[in-house]
Amino acid sequence: MAKPGPVSGRIAAQNRRARFDYFIDETLEAGIMLVGTEVKSLRSGKGSIAESYAGEQNGALYLVNAYIPEYQLAGQYYQHETKRPRKLLVHKREMNRLMGAIKREGVTVVPLSIYFNERGIAKVELGVGRGKKKGDKRAAEKDRDWQRDKARVIRSKGKDFD
Repeated sequence: MAKPGPVSGRIAAQNRRARFDYFIDETLEAGIMLVGTEVKSLRSGKGSIAESYAGEQNGALYLVNAYIPEYQLAGQYYQHETKRPRKLLVHKREMNRLMGAIKREGVTVVPLSIYFNERGIAKVELGVGRGKKKGDKRAAEKDRDWQRDKARVIRSKGKDFD
């Protein structure tokens, strides 16, 4: 049975640009270590993972450069650092495989979304991808435009025959 993805949970932050900038080869789910005010801030729908990536620090996998704003209703003594590295919780075998791929093949691990699963636990959907070049981006945009035009033509032809 397949693991439930972010569709089954409530999305807190999404990296919409990742699929445009990278060829995503595979995705995996990881836990994330957060403090209380970070969870509250994410539940309110704030946060950005647009410029973030996952990398190795001190032998563990960390989410770097993710922005989770301070939770305004908490006091000034209970606030968190907004752009601190956050530890990602993955199995040791998965982490070793990811680190090997990053070092050997030059791939990047980018977060696609942060969401809360059915149990209310924050999860990160990570994508293992290779960067697209400018020509690849243009080809993807051209293909997307063609699909949209094709659907428009089919819809208009169907109205003529009724």
